[in-house]
Amino acid sequence: MVASKILALAAFVALAACQHGGGSFCDVEKPNRNPVKDMTATEARSALAHNLKGAKLCGWRP
Repeated sequence: MVASKILALAAFVALAACQHGGGSFCDVEKPNRNPVKDMTATEARSALAHNLKGAKLCGWRP
């Protein structure tokens, strides 16, 4: 019983350490404007996902 409480407390502390006051996505991120020709396919997909998220949450426009 004590071991499970210690384990739960350790998990809580580990998760709490991940929190930060960096602000919202719109405050800390900006659109990815790198040329697609300079990216790998994976990087291009990642940049597109990032920019679509910014368009939805922050109103970014092309």
